[in-house]
Amino acid sequence: MTQTLLPTPTVRTARPPSRVGRRFFVRTFGCQMNEHDSERIAGLFASDGMVPASGYDDADVVFINTCTIRENADNRLYGHLGQLKKLKDSRPGMLLVVGGCAAQKDRELVRERAPWVDVVMGTHNLDRVLDLLDHAEAWGPVVEVVDELQAMPSSLPARRQLPHSAWVTIQIGCNNTCTFCIVPSVRGKEVSRRPADILSEVRSLAADGVVEVTLLGQNVDTYGRDLAIDGKRRPIFADLLRQVGSVPGIERVRFTSPHPNDFREDVARAMAETEAVCEQLHFPLQSGSDRILARMHRGYTAEKFLRRLEMARAIVPDLTVSTDIIVGFPGESEEDFQETLRVVEEARFDQAFMFIFSPRPGTAAARWVDEFVPEEVAKERFARLVELQQRIGMELNQAMVGRVVEVLSEGPSKKDPTVGTTRTRGGKVVHVDGLCEPGVFAQVEIVGAHPHHLVGRVV
Repeated sequence: MTQTLLPTPTVRTARPPSRVGRRFFVRTFGCQMNEHDSERIAGLFASDGMVPASGYDDADVVFINTCTIRENADNRLYGHLGQLKKLKDSRPGMLLVVGGCAAQKDRELVRERAPWVDVVMGTHNLDRVLDLLDHAEAWGPVVEVVDELQAMPSSLPARRQLPHSAWVTIQIGCNNTCTFCIVPSVRGKEVSRRPADILSEVRSLAADGVVEVTLLGQNVDTYGRDLAIDGKRRPIFADLLRQVGSVPGIERVRFTSPHPNDFREDVARAMAETEAVCEQLHFPLQSGSDRILARMHRGYTAEKFLRRLEMARAIVPDLTVSTDIIVGFPGESEEDFQETLRVVEEARFDQAFMFIFSPRPGTAAARWVDEFVPEEVAKERFARLVELQQRIGMELNQAMVGRVVEVLSEGPSKKDPTVGTTRTRGGKVVHVDGLCEPGVFAQVEIVGAHPHHLVGRVV
């Protein structure tokens, strides 16, 4: 029998670790927020005496961190859980946990569709995962999904994938009303973390050997609007960038994601004037059509977007820009799509994350069924957009051939262990022979270009 628990205090009852030596595996779907949450889950499992498994087959505890944003996210989740049922049937002692955004949205439905899941938990109670495992082992399956944040993810222990790089949560939730997005429903309203807590964490990370941090928020530009210091001045994101960038030992500071409607000159100037802050900006366009942008509730026009982008490039030299684009939004005409192609051509993004519209239950756009763009039309438009962006990306990358740039190694390439995967300050991936040790800075000459990566050699 599944039990649904009420919210409980976030302080865990002190007791010896109960699963010493057991193996865990965390699988993450979705965005950087989910990746950061997964690091915290792994940290909590390690604090309970568990050790990492290499995959599902040798794991005693499996945590699936789910997404609701990407196309067919729900179908992928339940298909994945169906595959895990066979493994769980062969290993009765294995515990299966489903967390993240899909769990926050679907709640009891997860266990209705996959009754072999032991724990269902949402996005707001990560700190409860060990207690919920205890409950599942002692009493059976449990569902606990709460609607208010119980503990900032960054206040929990973490097990980082890269020892030299870390996520730092500065803000949870979103106050925007984009008609395609379910984030406000699963992550809640904006809650900013106190700047002193953020800086304390960054200093601790630096002391632990971290040289690169990425500040996470759904809309970092509005950071601090819900805070007040001594009832007076509120912290703002530009101030936070400067302060984090001044922490000794931190060589690179990145952030995601800003909102074009809220991006201001003070943030661009903080990027340009703070040495550690990287020349990288993720600037989500979503559509180049003013009509579609209005239907999306984005709050800006294509012209306003381009002006803000031009301002950022004028202030921050050598700025690398990426974006998000949705193709086939309900009601999108060929004329609307042509406007998107025009803006992409003018903006010249280094990278674009492009998606065909996928209705998310609970959003306004999901109800506009009569205006859905036919699948074959959306796919044909998507192919044209990909072709355009690949050409632009290739041209921008070819222009870098011959330059010498600083890179930071992330470790061996997944395809070739003798080749290192490294990243420029602008976030471009550079493959370099032999530069495989994570956390190593090097000067490399760019000797080759592809649409999505560069090739370099150490100079």
